[in-house]
Amino acid sequence: MDMLAEGFGALAVVLNFIGYRQNKVEKYLFVSSFALMSVSIHFFMLDAMAAGIGTLLASIRNMVALKYRGKSVLFFFVAANIGFFIYEWFGLDHGPLIIVAYTSSLIFTVGSIVIRDAMRIRQWFLVAESLGLIYSVSVGSIFGTVFNVSNLSSIISKLYMERRRN
Repeated sequence: MDMLAEGFGALAVVLNFIGYRQNKVEKYLFVSSFALMSVSIHFFMLDAMAAGIGTLLASIRNMVALKYRGKSVLFFFVAANIGFFIYEWFGLDHGPLIIVAYTSSLIFTVGSIVIRDAMRIRQWFLVAESLGLIYSVSVGSIFGTVFNVSNLSSIISKLYMERRRN
């Protein structure tokens, strides 16, 4: 099971690496939705529910954000994140580590729906990916960790290239 879980994690790394190389927000959202679905499966298979839920919601959110970006969409996904957090915190009595996962998820949610500038999204996603890295390491996810490190490297690299161009 761990090999299969890590296989989904590896697929997520490849897809998200491609996603972060996109110059248009729409292309990024499309490619990353498949990466997020893969990493969601990965985390669920490792019993890391907070990350599984957060990345599943993110995958759906990215597809929805291709067509709809209104306040109602933002409200729905923020409410879903908060609702699942409350369920895990109070209903399942999961520990404080889930705060890290859901904070990351909320940053990604607001950024993906509200921000239209690719450079600004990357800046905010540095914070969210860093939180994701903390969570991945904490739950012992090999490819979750590689996923976050790869994403952080891609974001930093792309920001550096954009800064040199300007």
